[in-house]
Amino acid sequence: MSSFRVSGRGRVDHTQPIQFTFDGKKIKGFKGDTIASALLANGIHLMGRSFKYHRPRGAVTAGSEEPNALVGTRRGPGRFEPNTRATVQEIWDGLQVNSQNRYPSLSFDVGAINDKAYMLFSAGFYYKTFMWPKSFWDKVYEPFIRAAAGLGVSPTEPDPDHYASRYLHTDVLIIGAGPAGLAAALTAARAGSQVTLVDENPEAGGSLLSEPSVMIEDMPAWDWVAKTVAELKELGVKVMTRTTAIGYYHQNMVGLCEKLTDHLASPDAETPRERMWRVRAKQVVLAQGALEKPLVFDGNDRPGVMLAGSAQTYLNRYGVRVGNKAVIVTSHDSAWYAAFDLADAGTTIAAIVDTRSEPNADLIAEATKRGIRIMASHTVTGTEGRLRVKSVRVNPVTGSSVGPAEMIGCDCLLMSGGWTPSLHLFSHTKGTLKWDEERQTFLPDHKAEECEIAGAGRGLWGIEAVLNDGAEMGAAVAKSLGKKAKAASYGVANDRPGTGVSHKELPTDLDAGKARAFVDYQNDVTAKDLRLAVREGMRSIEHVKRYTTNGMATDQGKMSNINGLNIASDALGVPQPKVGLTTFRPPYTPTTFGAFCGYHKGSHFEVTRKTPIDSWAEENGAVYEPVSLWRRAWYFPKDGEDMHAAVSRECRATRASVGIFDASTLGKIEVVGPDAVEFMNRMYTNPWTKLAPGRARYGLLLGDDGFIRDDGVIGRLADDRFHVTTTTGGAARVLNMMEDYLQTEWPDLDVWLTSTTEQWATIALNGPNARKVLEPFVEGLDMSDDAFPHMSVAECRVGGFPARLFRISFTGEVGFEVNVPAHAGRALWEMLFEAGKKYDICPYGTETMHVLRAEKGYIIVGQDTDGTVTPHDAGLGWAIGKMKPDFVGKRGLARPDLVAEGRKQLIGLLTEDGKTKLEEGAQIVLDPNQPKPMKMVGHVTSSYHSDAAGRPIAMALLEDGFNRMGETIYIPMPDRVIKATVTGTVFYDPEGERLKL
Repeated sequence: MSSFRVSGRGRVDHTQPIQFTFDGKKIKGFKGDTIASALLANGIHLMGRSFKYHRPRGAVTAGSEEPNALVGTRRGPGRFEPNTRATVQEIWDGLQVNSQNRYPSLSFDVGAINDKAYMLFSAGFYYKTFMWPKSFWDKVYEPFIRAAAGLGVSPTEPDPDHYASRYLHTDVLIIGAGPAGLAAALTAARAGSQVTLVDENPEAGGSLLSEPSVMIEDMPAWDWVAKTVAELKELGVKVMTRTTAIGYYHQNMVGLCEKLTDHLASPDAETPRERMWRVRAKQVVLAQGALEKPLVFDGNDRPGVMLAGSAQTYLNRYGVRVGNKAVIVTSHDSAWYAAFDLADAGTTIAAIVDTRSEPNADLIAEATKRGIRIMASHTVTGTEGRLRVKSVRVNPVTGSSVGPAEMIGCDCLLMSGGWTPSLHLFSHTKGTLKWDEERQTFLPDHKAEECEIAGAGRGLWGIEAVLNDGAEMGAAVAKSLGKKAKAASYGVANDRPGTGVSHKELPTDLDAGKARAFVDYQNDVTAKDLRLAVREGMRSIEHVKRYTTNGMATDQGKMSNINGLNIASDALGVPQPKVGLTTFRPPYTPTTFGAFCGYHKGSHFEVTRKTPIDSWAEENGAVYEPVSLWRRAWYFPKDGEDMHAAVSRECRATRASVGIFDASTLGKIEVVGPDAVEFMNRMYTNPWTKLAPGRARYGLLLGDDGFIRDDGVIGRLADDRFHVTTTTGGAARVLNMMEDYLQTEWPDLDVWLTSTTEQWATIALNGPNARKVLEPFVEGLDMSDDAFPHMSVAECRVGGFPARLFRISFTGEVGFEVNVPAHAGRALWEMLFEAGKKYDICPYGTETMHVLRAEKGYIIVGQDTDGTVTPHDAGLGWAIGKMKPDFVGKRGLARPDLVAEGRKQLIGLLTEDGKTKLEEGAQIVLDPNQPKPMKMVGHVTSSYHSDAAGRPIAMALLEDGFNRMGETIYIPMPDRVIKATVTGTVFYDPEGERLKL
């Protein structure tokens, strides 16, 4: 191991050496190391290249906020992951790590030519270039942009790992297991609350793991952490490490991503790689701490330039000195403590460069005692070094004047611009923020959820302060749950509280227009890019963000947002609160698709819903098609039949005698309550008040824009109960729409809505002999035409099962739909099928259903409508209650565009030759000889061969279609132009005689 590893120091296990590879080179580390800490222990700072300029980059942090050290990791076939944070990924024997965004090698990258031409790639260059010549776009510009886009290389092999998901309900969820989180958990758990404590790191402790010299209640910090975690577990607290809270949603729903095997060399094949938790908490405590802020100066991105707090973490948590000779540049006290720890561990501190004129006297005394040079009221104006920093340019500052430079040799430059509270999860809740002028940062203000913010997350600094604040917040959430809680008071020795000042760019004596002072490391956004965006008219911080891509990297601006805000604020000449912050969105850190998918992969990717009768259809040779999430029998071929022959036979058999059809997938909603009829009147276009119990009616549902959303037959079972049917694909959408109106627009209505789609199996019998097959099985109901006419509904028993029986038809034949409990569906189907054999009963599928309904001109919403069709366009104006004062969509129907002449209307089409079947979706024109691009006046929505009509039939949406009856229109196809005549939509039994018994 190299001299950068401090023997016996840190929390890594020095007795368990581990070997992995980095770009094919063998690297040694210890159990507990991350990729970054192991590389740094071997003196390797160069870990990647930047996205735009391909500049050499090294780790700048020690946590999940890392923007630079992104690598590809592999553990075998299919197990490759790009953009893994080297600062987070733990090492194990055999881990393969590769650097990214470079060719041919990390040390020599031809893409670095972009860095030499950086003046050509200023902010927004992509909006100003690639504009000419126009012909270059398809063949040159677009391929080049696509090849250059993206970080890392996407996996190409199937992922053999599996992922899991679970739900969790808890009294208190505490996010962050640092000092504030531990104190909050301990207080809440002692009060009797059910507590869940999560942290993204491999172990609890947070900043305490980087501060071993701190004493809490006369106990070393690490011992206090171990004692506290043990007590929490004894109290029943669920402690979840390697678990990131990725999103905070409405009503205290928090998403957690738990990594289960990424740290193991040989994980159990049955163990999921990751598990997504959906946690519903009564109270949440956000104890996420704060993020150290970089300083903005020329050359602040070279390998070896990193945050001072991170260097302290590498030393105290991993036992790694990040360099032999360090320079510290800071505007905050915390970096001084990092310097002291490194100096005590053997690193030479060449200088502490503090931008403040009067640093804390105690800190100066400690530095002097260690022989460290102090350069107060100084600035850093540049760095040198190709693949690693080798010197720093330091200048004195007097007022606004920057003095002559001094070059100081070093192999690492540690910076600190202060600390920014981690507000991402709080912002997910739409909680508001307030600007703190003293701390020069945003702090939490008004809360939108049941949560508390503890510790550094709300601007507190120092171990004692955050411990006591965490205890107070733990007591607060426990009390809100009715528990008796008392916050403990913690005494801390060797605490390291501190203060600091905030900067935009550091003062410089060089040309600011040529400075490479980076704000967003990953996207190569510099301070001058932000100022250029403002000069070019960007005033909103959201526009500045998109114009420059600042804050759009995979760290979501954790390292860049506040610096970017300060610079934009200065450029605009307005205070930071007037500029505002960009929107923080989930996930908090990049999260795998696998974690989001969970169990939904392979055959489980999309749920296939099957009806209770599906198994019979499969046993009897059905061919299936997907309809929404359902698997539906498409047709039932006999030996030697293709689809056309099978559908023709099924159509003929149904019209000649009787067909049986599985309609169980139709959506079903129970609308019940004293105000049920009023609710129906408001939702549907039709009137419902005078519909008597025992009768059914076709219902048409519109959106508030006046366009058709759904339809179905609705039966009134009682004065206060309706059985509503919807289209197969519309069931959930209609229920959601109903609930939305009921809860937000009409909360005064006394109505309950219940989805019953899976409750009922629905069997449709259609054809002249349908009643003969069904009647012997019906108990307690007179099925004569007078007693049970068309559009009737009754509750009775069928085949010994309780049933809701409708006399309705989607075929134009005598029809019945029998709804029985789902468990009885197949049994009743088999009874009816057996009884129907003497009538040559024929099972038919969805394709035959489509043909039979099209012959009668019945529409299918979503096929014969396209989201812009009104009831009048579809020939359904009769379904609108003319005397109704209001219904959903009524005002939309009155809009000028919806009553204008020339709208597309649903009509029938018959091809001129009587043989050609049109293609669904084919476009319609009035003049086939017009120049291209032709004016398209409509399209074919449904097209079938009809045995009943003796020819192909079609339906189409056609401009001013109702006024074009008898006209010839044209359908251009690749090989010919087809002529067709405009007709009505009813092609069979226009008088409806076949509906009569």
